[in-house]
Amino acid sequence: MDLLCSDLHLSAATPALNAAFVALLEGRARDAQRVFLLGDLFEAWAGDEDVDDPAVRPVIRALRALHERGIELHVLPGNRDFLLGAGFTAATGARIHGDWLIADIGGEPTLLLHGDTLCTDDLPYMQFRAMVRNPQWQTAFLAKPLAERHAIAEDMRRRSKEATAGKGEYLMDANADAIASMFRHHDVARMIHGHTHRPARHLHQVDGGACVRHVLADWRDRACWFEADGSGLRAFTTDDAGAPLPDARYTA
Repeated sequence: MDLLCSDLHLSAATPALNAAFVALLEGRARDAQRVFLLGDLFEAWAGDEDVDDPAVRPVIRALRALHERGIELHVLPGNRDFLLGAGFTAATGARIHGDWLIADIGGEPTLLLHGDTLCTDDLPYMQFRAMVRNPQWQTAFLAKPLAERHAIAEDMRRRSKEATAGKGEYLMDANADAIASMFRHHDVARMIHGHTHRPARHLHQVDGGACVRHVLADWRDRACWFEADGSGLRAFTTDDAGAPLPDARYTA
């Protein structure tokens, strides 16, 4: 079984969600062969020194415990935690990928990505993304003291929220041409991503072929994840008591 989730945005300000993720890792994830985290596991990541943040340590320990059980951990950095690096890998045993990954999910080749590269209508964000993904920018940023990096990251989050409030909904959603191009380029018929915080199952026609795009839910107030095996892909969330139940936002 594979387990997939995205957009947890964990931080010191989300103790309940942090605990819910640890519970997932110590529960259902232990029955998985692979766990895929598709970006924005953390609300911010100012550098791998953050593995020692008291709010983060239980998550790091739980991830490491899965790795030591022989469960594969795959991480695709998001727009909030794009600075995850070798220190995070050493602490957790996770493998960090680039912008995308093709994996056999439930017997079907599936393109996995965070999803921000699909939001091509949001030109200011795409320009910002190009800047912070530049190795020279990252080297200069990581050379600053950790406290200064945290202050810069907090300012970036503040400005991002302000900018988002003034943007049209379409700007923050995936672009139809970008979606089709991604399906076409990678020659797959299924895609799973997060980022947009718009959980749904979408059907697409690309060059006359039927394609399916699943958008993972964010953990705004409760845990949300996919499980996949030979019987298919299933979406789960939790009830008010934290017990898992099928996520009605998706259809089989």
